[in-house]
Amino acid sequence: MAENRRKPEGSAFLVTKDINALLFDFDGTLLDTNELIIQTFLSVLDEHFPGRFERQEVLHFIGPSLEQTFTAIAPERTAELTEQYRAINKTLHDELVTEYDGVAETLRLLKNRGLKMAIVSTKRGASIKHGLELMGVGNIFDVIVSLDEVKEPKPDPEPILLALEQLNAAPGEALMIGDNSHDIEGGQNAGVRTAGVAWSVKGEEFLAGFNPDYMLQHISDLLHLTKEEVQ
Repeated sequence: MAENRRKPEGSAFLVTKDINALLFDFDGTLLDTNELIIQTFLSVLDEHFPGRFERQEVLHFIGPSLEQTFTAIAPERTAELTEQYRAINKTLHDELVTEYDGVAETLRLLKNRGLKMAIVSTKRGASIKHGLELMGVGNIFDVIVSLDEVKEPKPDPEPILLALEQLNAAPGEALMIGDNSHDIEGGQNAGVRTAGVAWSVKGEEFLAGFNPDYMLQHISDLLHLTKEEVQ
């Protein structure tokens, strides 16, 4: 199980070395797109594979890239299903996404501290930028590494290492934050510290099983985690 690394009577984390670079997953971490993703998958899969996939099974498709998911389901139809998914997802997007509590405010506070900040996602760049604009934080991130920029998505270390390179940050000063196993394993493969988010749709216990260094109960926990001195 992951250690929450909190003092018993306070909200401060025990930090051994300064964290100066924050790498965020997007879907399910900064913006609640879970219902959007579930409904989009169900729409596509019910049409082509009626009765084969239930809502609970679709949860496993949250995190991997579309290509990874559809290749596992129907490798000869990956491109077709991916294209249909993206078309439906775009139509439903603004209606079904919601903001997590405190995310926009916390991101602005972290930015004002001078932290290096990046998005590292298996989503396409245009969709990420649209979501950030909806949240009112389109100017927060120094770097966005989307599926468009890499050959191998998380959990391969490539996107995280690319983000570090573009941020001019070392692995030892970075933290990868995400809601899925791909985020934690990708961070571990890249040699950075990792933080799971307790609001993961798959549940805190599931995510803790991948042994992130920290488990955030609320996005504002990052304000304590990145303090230069922790009381």
